[in-house]
Amino acid sequence: MAYEVAGAGPLIVLAHGMGDSRAAYRTVLPPLVAAGYRVAAVDLRGCGESSADWPDWSRTAVAGDLLAVVRHLGGGPAVLVGHSLAGGAATIAAAREPELIRAVVELAPFTRKQSTGLGDLRLKRFRQGMLRLLGTLALGSTRYWRSYLDVAYPGPKPADWTERLARVEALLREPGRMKALQGMGRSAPTDAGARLGDVRCPVLVVMGTLDPDWADPRAEGTAVVEALPPGLGRLEMIEGAGHYPHDQFPDQVVSLMLAFLQPDAARA
Repeated sequence: MAYEVAGAGPLIVLAHGMGDSRAAYRTVLPPLVAAGYRVAAVDLRGCGESSADWPDWSRTAVAGDLLAVVRHLGGGPAVLVGHSLAGGAATIAAAREPELIRAVVELAPFTRKQSTGLGDLRLKRFRQGMLRLLGTLALGSTRYWRSYLDVAYPGPKPADWTERLARVEALLREPGRMKALQGMGRSAPTDAGARLGDVRCPVLVVMGTLDPDWADPRAEGTAVVEALPPGLGRLEMIEGAGHYPHDQFPDQVVSLMLAFLQPDAARA
């Protein structure tokens, strides 16, 4: 597994979602380092510069990888930040080895069983996102994935959007990378949902109000928080954000994270 580390202080591990790489956190990592953290950005199995040939794409498998990274970097306790699929993986990791994980931040997480009602399909952004995701998974098409990202980033795009898309597409054209995306996309989040009640550390859930992966992103975030033990979860919504709030609105996400982790910063 590939990763990069910067800074000194309490450890934060950043884990991206499917079809992506650690570059998803390129504008989040520097301010966290400046705030007094040691930050590791990881390429998930099959993604970025990590090796592509893995037998399992589940959140449980990814959770094991994240725990291995924490142990490799000194054993924590660490903060796990997981986007989308990796949000579910971070949940499992925290439940499995609570002594290694002090807090979890879930960005637009797929952390519990999903269900879709007929009424959901009347919502254009949800319908578009679902069809483009299904096209990607069925056909292994980078064109469909790029069209999904157009919907997943409503409104403002990162300043380096053209370069970002080109890098994502180039990585997915490498041998085994699209297979990893498809494997992750087909893996159900039920393993993560089964462990939400076992988490023992604070959890921050961040959702975008325009996330196309849910008809009602606030309801999904609320459901995740309510499935945690009482008092551990907190939901924050970012107005106008899609499925990548950390890339569209990095300043807001970092601000929420630092406020959530304030006791850590005081110790750094």
